[in-house]
Amino acid sequence: MFIHLHKSDVRSFLPTDASSIARHADNRKIWINLRDSFPHPYSIEDAVAFIAFALAEEPETAFAIAVDGRAVGAIGFRVLPDVERVTAEVGYWLGEPLWGRGIVTEVLAAMTPWAIETYGLTRVFAVPFEWNAASMRVLEKVGYVFEGRMRRSAIKDGRIVDQLLYARVVPA
Repeated sequence: MFIHLHKSDVRSFLPTDASSIARHADNRKIWINLRDSFPHPYSIEDAVAFIAFALAEEPETAFAIAVDGRAVGAIGFRVLPDVERVTAEVGYWLGEPLWGRGIVTEVLAAMTPWAIETYGLTRVFAVPFEWNAASMRVLEKVGYVFEGRMRRSAIKDGRIVDQLLYARVVPA
């Protein structure tokens, strides 16, 4: 998969992305905003394992965010099972040197409709932690709607925290 955007590209991962992914992902400021399945510290071995996982997924659900050909982040969709199979959770991260440039906004704006069409979804949602105002702004900019605060719904870095539910819903 390859989508060329103005500020970046979204594409399938390549095995050669491992060193760039490891370099950008090994950052506590990124880890603190993601699920605990995202390792910290983040090693080259973690990057190799993740890329192998991403390339083996069928259908493909995790993609590299690339700037000037280098993988500097990721976006992925977790399609839910059973009766919620028309719903997916989106997650994303970007290397800190690239923050504040509108890259994630551009990527999410392009990938949400792509995922809806590709996976046959009626709903895509995200649950940023209560402190992640930057992610909330990105979600709102691309049409995700705040649906509520999930009080004390997660534990991160040893703290019980709220998550905020944002969703983009396909009209009936």
